[in-house]
Amino acid sequence: MKQWEAMEAFVEVVRQGNFSKAASRLNVSASHISRLISHLEARLNTTLLFRTTRSIRLSEAGERFYQHCRDLPNTLASAEEAVAALNQAPMGTLRITCATTFGERYLAPLLNDFLIDNPQVDLDLHLTNREVDLIEEGYDLAVRMGALRDSSLLSRRLCNRAEFLCASREYVDQFGVPHTLSELNRHRCLTGSKTHWVFQQSGQRKEIKVATNWRSNSGPALLDAVRKGLGIAQLPDYYVRDDLASGRLVALLPQYQYPYTGVWLIYPRSQQPSPKLKSVCDFLIERFEKEDIFAQWKTQTLL
Repeated sequence: MKQWEAMEAFVEVVRQGNFSKAASRLNVSASHISRLISHLEARLNTTLLFRTTRSIRLSEAGERFYQHCRDLPNTLASAEEAVAALNQAPMGTLRITCATTFGERYLAPLLNDFLIDNPQVDLDLHLTNREVDLIEEGYDLAVRMGALRDSSLLSRRLCNRAEFLCASREYVDQFGVPHTLSELNRHRCLTGSKTHWVFQQSGQRKEIKVATNWRSNSGPALLDAVRKGLGIAQLPDYYVRDDLASGRLVALLPQYQYPYTGVWLIYPRSQQPSPKLKSVCDFLIERFEKEDIFAQWKTQTLL
């Protein structure tokens, strides 16, 4: 058991980047982590980590050892969950990641409802606009939007999503309305974390690289800039549906709008879906369908 504990500590130190965070994750002291890794290095008769007061760095042997050990915590968790699955009761910790605004507005409230019905499940929800490596960082589930790129992951569709090209009425009154995609380069374009906007032209997906002097990885900040007439932006429906319905914002170039894309539940292919993972996926899909969160609204202001 001590050998396994030392390997688990080593993997967590590499993932977290320092001893303190690894100790916090494993609920032990940093000195205990340090002793475990020292014993592991002594047993292997090699240096795995070069340590300074501010950082750690893997040795060549440490890098090779990590590549063999990195999946062991997930493998052990899957083995334990396979036994727990005999009881068909969701239990254990769910580590989930999602984009910040979507997570705050829609995902977190539903997960809290899920926990009420499943008291044996603990939640570790990490909201970030960075695309997290599920396997490397030890997450069970991610919620992601748009086209999926990583074929090594399994996915289930959570709901549909559309993006609208929007501007305020004050902006279009002052600068006019673009009628073609080529006219966008004459307008003030505001961008979020993406540098390309997605459209449909002649039935084909078309991406346009946008030149901008305003950029932020915050969706609410981008929406505020559009509302205040600073320019045009492409934003998801759940950001702008109320503004479009009220006429505060107008949707531009509707003839080029790309059809609905997916919001996806993503989890590692190597992981046998546990009762907790299957249950939370089923729960989220059912609730999104039942509450029709992204149903198109009847009143749209288009130019």
